Amino acid sequence: MLAAKRHNQIMQQVQEAGSVRTKDVAAQLNVSDETIRKDLELLEQKGLLLRSHGGAVPPKSSNGDLSMMERQLINREAKNAIARAAAKRIQPNETIFIDASSTALTMIPHLPEYPLTVITNSHDVMGVLGGAANIDLICTGGLFEPRSRSLIGLAAERTLRGYNIHRMFFSGSGLDLKRGISERNSRQAAFKERVIEYAEDVCMLADDSKIGERSSFFYAQCSDLTTLITTKKADPEILDALRKLEIQIITA
Repeated sequence: MLAAKRHNQIMQQVQEAGSVRTKDVAAQLNVSDETIRKDLELLEQKGLLLRSHGGAVPPKSSNGDLSMMERQLINREAKNAIARAAAKRIQPNETIFIDASSTALTMIPHLPEYPLTVITNSHDVMGVLGGAANIDLICTGGLFEPRSRSLIGLAAERTLRGYNIHRMFFSGSGLDLKRGISERNSRQAAFKERVIEYAEDVCMLADDSKIGERSSFFYAQCSDLTTLITTKKADPEILDALRKLEIQIITA
């Protein structure tokens, strides 16, 4: 297949799915992984996409936060699998925290029907769960951030002080063994750091594209995690290292 045709097919997948994985594209186009890596490098040089761990995403992701709508389009199948696994951990009458990440939002349709208290700083979670008969819904309040559709700042952090959070469900931009967990947004990072202080089970939801990655602002060590729910393609060496830190690893 000519390079130009491969490039067109790669770009079509990036635009439609929100991301591509090198191995998957190589298998589809019947070429080597190295050929696809070179294609992605060339397309990145042209500003048509941004390479990520194991693949590529649209170029918008290189400029600060993606909007919630944009984030929901990336790795949708993986997020659904992770969300289902996360929801199965919840027990009756627990108080859980759900952050403003697209992966955590994907949990909502999978939440169990028994009584729960849900604390959130997510405008979208509030909108979906508002009126649910079995859920006591608590909004943190705070400063509204339009792109992430979340509430942050001192007012949001103060709300947390009055609650014992049994389980915190959150995502991040990257998990690096040495530096820890990171975000692109400093204010989101600062808020999540506070939530971790009040949570018994700190459960990160992160597909394999985030494992081994670093973003701009670090807010937690890997050892702060209780649980990581990820996908089966995640780097096994990193997962083994996390298990040695007594972190429960669940692959979906």
